[in-house]
Amino acid sequence: MSAVQTGIDDGPGMPSRAVKGVVLLICCAVVIIPFIGVIATSIASQEHVTNSGGFVLWPDGLNLDAYKAIFNGGVVQRALLISVVIATFGTLISLAGSTMLAYSLSRPGSFGQRPILMIVLFSLLFSPGLIPNYLVVKEFGLLDSLLALILPTAISGFNVIVLRSFFMGIPDSVLDSARIDGAGDFRIFWSIVLPLSKAVLAVVGLFYAVGYWNAFFNAMLYINDTAKWPLQLVLRTYVINNTELSSGDLGGASADQLPPQESIQMAILVVSLVPILIVYPFLQRHFAKGMLTGAVKG
Repeated sequence: MSAVQTGIDDGPGMPSRAVKGVVLLICCAVVIIPFIGVIATSIASQEHVTNSGGFVLWPDGLNLDAYKAIFNGGVVQRALLISVVIATFGTLISLAGSTMLAYSLSRPGSFGQRPILMIVLFSLLFSPGLIPNYLVVKEFGLLDSLLALILPTAISGFNVIVLRSFFMGIPDSVLDSARIDGAGDFRIFWSIVLPLSKAVLAVVGLFYAVGYWNAFFNAMLYINDTAKWPLQLVLRTYVINNTELSSGDLGGASADQLPPQESIQMAILVVSLVPILIVYPFLQRHFAKGMLTGAVKG
């Protein structure tokens, strides 16, 4: 008896599943092979890099000279430290400001709730131009300051709306019972709301951290002192623009002992990717839950 006669759907046949499998393998290869090549080039020997035309898919051994060079106290090591500071403090500042703003907007009757909410929604549709942004940063005296890479983007309207939607989903009975017990708004926010919001806070924190870590355009606009460049601006200058790193940029190592420029560039690229790859698995289990629960109510 056929599947049509019995009314049972046997699902896609073998040819269809084979095609899907091939397409999936191709997509995975397109993503994974370049990443493997970047890592392989960063640890390959100078001869192998030269013979391979500057890009190695499988190294002939483990050579860490490129990593030793960039962590020898030069521009890359300094930029990495600056990026860690910006991402850490920027994420903390953004989370603190966004959660407090979102919580106040989620409570009916809070001061200025409606006009402030309209301003937040307006920021989702329109953004200030490049020149007004620069003039504001300049007038506040933030040029050549690391605060210029944090404060102008500290609050994201989208993240505020996600947090507000999540806070609105917390039962009023829970908050009212705490208020009856004598807890004030700040105590309720700190002791009840935040512990219940770990999933959405993890997601929003990841958004902010990735944004700060990957940002280079603001640094290109506001930071003229090369000693204050974050890692992504160094990555853009020495990898994307293919500017050669000198021995002075790498902690004063002698020029004849430097590894190939291709290996150094790929090592910088690997270093820029590793922190996010380390953090993401710890927050991944919160990702779907935080986004779904934060988007249910508007």
